[in-house]
Amino acid sequence: MNGEGWPDEGEFLVCTVKRVRENGAYLTLDGYDEREGFVFIGEIAAGWVRNIRAHIREGQRVVAKALRVRRDRRSVELSIKLVSEERRRDTLQRWKNEQRASQLLRIVGDRAGWQPEEVGGHASELTEAFGTLYGAFEEAAISPGSLQDAGFEGDWIDILVELADENIVPPFITIRGAFKIEVWGVEGVNCIRTALQASETHCDEEAEVEVACFYDGAPRYRVEITAPDYKAGLDAWDAAVQSASEIIAGVDGSFQASHD
Repeated sequence: MNGEGWPDEGEFLVCTVKRVRENGAYLTLDGYDEREGFVFIGEIAAGWVRNIRAHIREGQRVVAKALRVRRDRRSVELSIKLVSEERRRDTLQRWKNEQRASQLLRIVGDRAGWQPEEVGGHASELTEAFGTLYGAFEEAAISPGSLQDAGFEGDWIDILVELADENIVPPFITIRGAFKIEVWGVEGVNCIRTALQASETHCDEEAEVEVACFYDGAPRYRVEITAPDYKAGLDAWDAAVQSASEIIAGVDGSFQASHD
């Protein structure tokens, strides 16, 4: 959204079908103060549209692309056929996330004793700091100190963090563990380095799993794993432990592993 409260050309929008006509349909742009846009029948679906009502109906929620925005005439030309299924799902999910975050922020306001206008003010500030309002709740669920780090202050932060922890599922989880490695033979540091590198080979970019090892002061080495869910993270942890332990088992040394 631009500063004038209008969508940008090329933006994908969640809309509600308000009126269906023979040559197209009027859509309400959700999140834009009830502004309307129009989608011509040729932009409803690919191919020839014989009966427009076979494709959309009044009250239906759809995702449309803003083709042309005329602020002087207060009109927006839209296309539904240019929205891929993947784009439609992603846009709807982001919209649902923002709706959910707005509801949670109202609860924060109720518990913190905010005036109605304060809710909007905090929403704008959080959106500016984190990109989206949902992003603020997401960051709070992942890292409770993220709001203070961004410069926010007040008792309401504890309320927001609590609600985020109860209601928001982060996009990834983090498993933090530690290796205690000692090598007494001539292999020494080189063997430990090889063991840690072997652990990091269990990164999987496609599965969005990352494994990273850090030196915390001999003989302790920190291991951090991020993954989209706990099972994937635990599988990576088990694989990392096995790879490192097998290498240390082949020399005169000891290996211990633990995680949170």
